[in-house]
Amino acid sequence: MEFHSYSEKCAFSSLEDIKDKKVTIMGLGLNGGGEAAVRFFLKHGAFVTVTDMKTKEQLQTTIDSIENDSSLDKTRLTYRLGEHCIEDFENADCVIKNPGVKYDGNKYLAAAKNIETDLSIFLRFTNAPIIAVTGSKGKSSTVSAIHYGLNQAGFNCFLGGNITVSPLTFFDKVNESTPVVIEFSSWQLSDLRGRKVLKPFISIITKIVPDHLNWYGNMKDYVSDKQLIYADQTSQDFSIFDYDDDEKGTEPENASSWGNLFSSESKATVLRYSKNPFTAKTFGVWQDKDEDGNFVGKVLLPQMNEPEIVLKELSVPGEHMKANALNAALVLSLMNVPSPKIQEILKNWQGINHRLQFFHSWKNQNTIYKFYNDSCATVPEAAAAATQAFGKEVILLTGGTDKGLELNPLIDVLTCKNKENIKIKKIYLLEGTATDKLLPHLNNAQINYNGPFNNLKDLICTLRKDLENEKTTELPNEEIVVFSPGATSFGMFANEFDRGEKLMKSIKEVFN
Repeated sequence: MEFHSYSEKCAFSSLEDIKDKKVTIMGLGLNGGGEAAVRFFLKHGAFVTVTDMKTKEQLQTTIDSIENDSSLDKTRLTYRLGEHCIEDFENADCVIKNPGVKYDGNKYLAAAKNIETDLSIFLRFTNAPIIAVTGSKGKSSTVSAIHYGLNQAGFNCFLGGNITVSPLTFFDKVNESTPVVIEFSSWQLSDLRGRKVLKPFISIITKIVPDHLNWYGNMKDYVSDKQLIYADQTSQDFSIFDYDDDEKGTEPENASSWGNLFSSESKATVLRYSKNPFTAKTFGVWQDKDEDGNFVGKVLLPQMNEPEIVLKELSVPGEHMKANALNAALVLSLMNVPSPKIQEILKNWQGINHRLQFFHSWKNQNTIYKFYNDSCATVPEAAAAATQAFGKEVILLTGGTDKGLELNPLIDVLTCKNKENIKIKKIYLLEGTATDKLLPHLNNAQINYNGPFNNLKDLICTLRKDLENEKTTELPNEEIVVFSPGATSFGMFANEFDRGEKLMKSIKEVFN
């Protein structure tokens, strides 16, 4: 794949230079990024054209939010909805691009004089210290834990990026003493290629597994965008990478693991994270056990004589959450938060919405059913991890649309291929092309399942009937119901967040 590289030079020499410039915002959307850009450029005096292929009716919520804000000069705002016009791109001093739009083959972007994104504008003009996180698994939980931990430790910390908050919303609130945590998707990083504006004080790449291969085509191209996160760091910065082996067949051609490849390339001080104690003198964090066999997380930094315990208890379930919280603990250590305080802070972190989010309970006879929303598990590995997160059998709601990924991690837990895995009590499938790939494996292994269902409501209503008909126990019992699709659901929902919200609403309505 040939990657488009953008200019180091910005269309605006300063924030003041934005005044009276013509700015076209490509993609208003419903998740806040487009709206944040509209507000930012209007407040800085630009003439703003918003263009989106969605109609006014589809975007009404966002439009109403803008129109009802009396602080905005809407005489400088023009909407072009339901279409794009080439003149809006040709005549603009700058086009603000949505990260979900490919540059290659796009005639509108090709006509633009200058292209920026909300993130590139923020990074060009802020002096806040940046903590940047990307990866395949766990990046949203990691940024959430870092943000929570730093604020609890006394920092005035902000969180934005792929977690659906544009940094432009808090641009005026940050300075050189307010750390900003940014979650980067591969596409958001790709939009920064060549600009040399991303120079984070701390960068983290969480576990790399195959993802978005329907977009990239292969692992090398997919990971190449991730590598941009540390490309312009210096020796005064820190890079945090995986120490453990990759899944067999997913490792890079020219290194033993992605973490080792990243470590060999970064100019920053490199730290590592691992599920096990390091086998050689290495700085970073790792999972361990105390003398009683209980989990602890340990840290060793270059200035430390001995490792220190930074993590003991966690409120959120799952082995993978330990890795996310431990990376957050490492960041807190780098920000000079004492280890005992880190332990105290992170044990109270409750996780984030749509990531193994407990949201409802329902009692039937002597059984209490606890419902968890893991809608942001859009890769098979994440759904597989969710089935093992509770230390007991779960009722799993899963399936959806294929992203061009190997489904083996999820297939293995569904079909009990690995005898060490905890079995799944019941399976309910949501319709989609990924589900179509799961079905032959379930049938061959003679695993019972329900569905596939072509909508959530039918799935949930069937689930309630089945649970009502379960044999009751004399003793109090607790069951776990987790929605972890391991796929997207194009056509049914706007995105994984919309999917999670609709799931929780339907569960609460049906299990009232």
